[in-house]
Amino acid sequence: MVRDVGERTGILAFGDDIPARLRSRPVADIDRTKEFVEMIHPGYLVEPIGGTALRYATYPPDDVVFASSSADLDIICDRRLTFDNPATLPEHLQRIGSGRRIATLGTHSVVDWLSCAAWSDGVLVRSLTVSPDGGIIENIGEPLPFETPYWAGEHPVVSTGEDPYPLPFHPLDLGQAAQRHLFGFVTEGPSHPDDVPTGEVHLLGFRVTDPTGEEKEKREFMAQMLREILGQPPV
Repeated sequence: MVRDVGERTGILAFGDDIPARLRSRPVADIDRTKEFVEMIHPGYLVEPIGGTALRYATYPPDDVVFASSSADLDIICDRRLTFDNPATLPEHLQRIGSGRRIATLGTHSVVDWLSCAAWSDGVLVRSLTVSPDGGIIENIGEPLPFETPYWAGEHPVVSTGEDPYPLPFHPLDLGQAAQRHLFGFVTEGPSHPDDVPTGEVHLLGFRVTDPTGEEKEKREFMAQMLREILGQPPV
């Protein structure tokens, strides 16, 4: 059951109370935010471009990131920052979040994939990656309270084929619940009165590129392989 292709996210944030910080509509410091992005991607070229509201920032195009760094919160939206095994978050990212809460979320509707994790003061609290084809890829720590009804089968997927959906819930539905818990807002479905006003939270934009060109070459190679698998002509 593939969902709307628009349901994709890649978010990483550092802060003591991330939803509360976002609700306060933080104002990004330009120099601090650029330095933050450079710390996330050491050795990459970082060039400022136009920013956008958080509502539209959660899954930027290739080589583009949206970020905000202020006194109490660092947040970045970047499709690179999605992990099958988020428990093994790169060490330099863990150092950036030292002493604070870290939260990461990735979703991709083409394969009904969800990955989310949270750390508190350097300690992994919860990590989960799941998809219908891959099953439960990573499941570390006790499920958080918002997960309980999903694992209990209270949000089943209505199958349109002969075979039942292989999970007791749709990963993207759980992903929206995780997004609200970790970041205070959703990108699909009804909003709550206390959700972050994502249209009023502005993120700065940056073009972030690998100066060696290796990342782009790898991305193009993988795209060509996918086209061949799907029987599509080369570009």
